[in-house]
Amino acid sequence: MAEYAGLYRSYADHLKEKYGEKVYKLPVNLPGTCPNRDGVLGTGGCIFCDREGSGFDALPNSMSVKEQIETNKAFYARRFNARLFIAYFQAFTNTYLPLESFRENILAASEVDGLVGISVSTRPDCIGERYLDFLGEISRRKKLDITVELGLQTVNYRTLHRINRGHTLAEFIDAVLRIKRHGFEVCAHLILNLPWDDDTDAVESARVLSALEIDYVKLHSLYIVKGTVLGDMYEKGEISLISLDEYADRVVLFLENLRPQTVIQRLAGKGPRDGTIFCNWDTSWWRVKNMIEEKMKRLGTYQGKEFNYLYGKALDKRGF
Repeated sequence: MAEYAGLYRSYADHLKEKYGEKVYKLPVNLPGTCPNRDGVLGTGGCIFCDREGSGFDALPNSMSVKEQIETNKAFYARRFNARLFIAYFQAFTNTYLPLESFRENILAASEVDGLVGISVSTRPDCIGERYLDFLGEISRRKKLDITVELGLQTVNYRTLHRINRGHTLAEFIDAVLRIKRHGFEVCAHLILNLPWDDDTDAVESARVLSALEIDYVKLHSLYIVKGTVLGDMYEKGEISLISLDEYADRVVLFLENLRPQTVIQRLAGKGPRDGTIFCNWDTSWWRVKNMIEEKMKRLGTYQGKEFNYLYGKALDKRGF
């Protein structure tokens, strides 16, 4: 068993080990959209997505990239004496911006002192080679680590269709393989309590991510915002959600089947302050996190406990 607090490989510990001290993520909010909103692939976006494009914790996008980063940087430096940072382009689909606009914004971030990396959030179907080439150029020139964060949400292709995701599992696999060929790290975003998924989907998600050697995983417990398609379904009683205890069980099952090397950035998310009608079973995200960790301790389990299914396992069982 790996020595990562006995439970799972945490992001904070990983960054401290990699850079020698605590590192803070600075969210960047760019004006934008995605092909599932503007009519290229669909309209309306995912059924759970609000108009902020999942960037509700960020500063207003009327501020420049440098202003946003410097403002957040000053806050963390003042409050935590922070010195090292990762610029996190969070909202919407950042590689769906025109290439020149993308270049301009990434270049602006790369000029900030104390930056050790850039993390770009996007969709699996918006990974273009010219964008990856440019990120490689920035990485080499500025000596910055690049992470591409991909929203997958589930490996269940039927659920992907029901949530109007606009892409399938195939696009995710293609994107991961091409990103890794450029030498960048990949973070996959998953929602383990989507109404149409079950424990089998959680296990298969862990197995697919393990086979692809995903570097980071960010788990988002589902939140529901009023006025979205999912919000309307929830208010009409057309969907049912698993309990908090069931969610904790599902996360534990996921972690047990995930390869030990993958770093866990988050076990549960949080929703926007306004308009949320369901989020974390009316408790805080850190209590959800603590509940999962306590359950793992009681069970004596850990990340990777069931990681025994790759590398020709059937031949191993036959003694070949």
